[in-house]
Amino acid sequence: MELMQASRNWASRPADERFTSLYDMRDHFGAQRQKSRELQVASRKIIAQPCIDNAGLEIVGPNGAAYNPTHFAFSQIANLAEAPAGYLRTLPSPIAADCINYGLQYKRNIEDVGILLYKNGENVLRAATGPRYGRIWNEPILNTLCERFGDGVSGDWKVPGEFGEAVPITKANTTLFAGDRDMFIFLADEQHKIEVPNRRNGKSGLMSRGFFLWNSEVGSSTFGLATFVFDYTCSNRIVWGADNYKEIRLRHTASAPDRWLEEVQPALRLYANSSARSITDGIAKAQAARLDDLDAFLAGRFGKRMIDPLKMAHRVEEGRPIETLWDVTVAVTAHAKSITHQDERVALERKGGDVLDLAA
Repeated sequence: MELMQASRNWASRPADERFTSLYDMRDHFGAQRQKSRELQVASRKIIAQPCIDNAGLEIVGPNGAAYNPTHFAFSQIANLAEAPAGYLRTLPSPIAADCINYGLQYKRNIEDVGILLYKNGENVLRAATGPRYGRIWNEPILNTLCERFGDGVSGDWKVPGEFGEAVPITKANTTLFAGDRDMFIFLADEQHKIEVPNRRNGKSGLMSRGFFLWNSEVGSSTFGLATFVFDYTCSNRIVWGADNYKEIRLRHTASAPDRWLEEVQPALRLYANSSARSITDGIAKAQAARLDDLDAFLAGRFGKRMIDPLKMAHRVEEGRPIETLWDVTVAVTAHAKSITHQDERVALERKGGDVLDLAA
């Protein structure tokens, strides 16, 4: 399958959201965290007011200080006021402020709001979330990545090359992205290739290990870690020939920071330190694990309605019926290409990746 997550970030991020090393990202988020402050405020004590030139809105807290909301934070404030953010942006600032204040003061019950403030020459409101939002800060994530992988451009694990060839890393081809809303990182080990026998149509192939990692301090996405093996990455940062795709996702609940420490860090460490041989052995075992009752296996893992589509996908892809656990992963990958909705496709691919664990 092809993975488009890195390509979408590459195509949409402006220059100031592109980094050329993990060290730069770590320093950026370290400085940002030092200038940030979290607090809880009752919704009744949040007031919107027009800027002096009526060119926008300010959010004023209980101490009277005014903060300029980011584009995303404005949407969160509007959501709290039960008003459509897109429509409010079309209104004159005084009218938009009245709409937000009415929503916060009269339209809903009093509740605490989690506020994230940032001061760097100006006052910025970065987020307005629920009071139990479990913020996983980007800084400790980057500290962990730097400890494991160095700068991300000169070691074994680094920004991937183009078509399997190493290239100088610039802002034009980086896979390290971060803005005021979220961050996304793609690193790969293309130095230690994995030879996979019977990769396609009976022929062996060389694959690399890679992972995506993403997070949002302000509530725009979950925290996530995805691992996979792949053939190569093109200059548009599309990951081609990906297989064994697995994800860990953490919603930003109150326990999320602890779960990052207890679940994700060990998983990342294990993946980074695992040898290519261990992955090769797992694939070899999956290729040797024959299935006695294919229909029952597919129904148990994917549901009865998926039996025929998976069988057909494998026959089209490989020209023969499914015989082993490895064949099941190939069938899942092939069938996933026909699924339009990303969430449904990723969920199926994750189940396909889990099949390899059965061989171990």
